[in-house]
Amino acid sequence: MPYVVTENCQQCRFTDCVTVCPVDAFHGDAEMVYIDPDACIDCGACEPQCPVKAIKEDREAEKNPSLASWVAINRDKAPGLPLITKKAAPLPTAEAKKKTLGY
Repeated sequence: MPYVVTENCQQCRFTDCVTVCPVDAFHGDAEMVYIDPDACIDCGACEPQCPVKAIKEDREAEKNPSLASWVAINRDKAPGLPLITKKAAPLPTAEAKKKTLGY
């Protein structure tokens, strides 16, 4: 899986990323979005769109072991969740979380 969504998306669920995905790889639940590893084509279009820097390349897991758990979470959760293809309003807690993260 080329890209994964990490904990920075929790309590935010900004969906700017889904609007630029050429293959509709994003799925979501009530808390955040996830990337389907079987759909992602490693184009990287989504990464700069995330206002809380929640999207990372899975190759970074070699340097950052905590990212490895997010690789597994995206792989396990995304296929069973609804497809997200359009921008939606972020969660009510999104702006506070963004501020907490320093963005």
